[in-house]
Amino acid sequence: MKTQDRPLDEDAAAMADFAEIADWRPIAGPDNDATGPEVVKAIVRRVTSVTDWQPWPLAAGEQINDVLASWGFTTKRGSTIVVFPGLAFADTRNSGWSAYEIGPDDIPAAEAGLDERWPQMLELARKHFGDPDYVGDDSSPTFLDEWRPGAGADKRHLAAWVRQGAQFHLFSSKPTRDPLTEAVGVTYAVYID
Repeated sequence: MKTQDRPLDEDAAAMADFAEIADWRPIAGPDNDATGPEVVKAIVRRVTSVTDWQPWPLAAGEQINDVLASWGFTTKRGSTIVVFPGLAFADTRNSGWSAYEIGPDDIPAAEAGLDERWPQMLELARKHFGDPDYVGDDSSPTFLDEWRPGAGADKRHLAAWVRQGAQFHLFSSKPTRDPLTEAVGVTYAVYID
């Protein structure tokens, strides 16, 4: 198993960007299987109408692909945020702890790494969002459905904050032997209603 452990600067900036949005309802779009230029243009219109996030520019002659259902934005803090009609997440590749190239015998070490880093990420999220509406982990026999039906599936830890039109979830993936989990970390996303 290999690990990376980097400062949380990118996560702190992205969480601050998410926390500035008091009401996600204007950003929500039809959460269906639609794709293509009109879907992307609608995302850009909705996001730029309520934030100062800058949409990724198209290069000269570049067209929006027919299979795209999301678009990226750059915030004033330099965060990269990817937005779908029902989801937003931060692309923070150089922040936080993760384990990868996990082998079957590495599961306990991956679990220990997640357990060690979870409190720090939870505290960072609390700094931006306040006390969560829910916090739990897979040590509870009812964890799978404690927050919402199935919300704990494939997770070791979960915290949720309810906002107007969205929920902010902080979570870690649950490492398993079968099927073998190849990478884990503590991450977060905004689930837009």
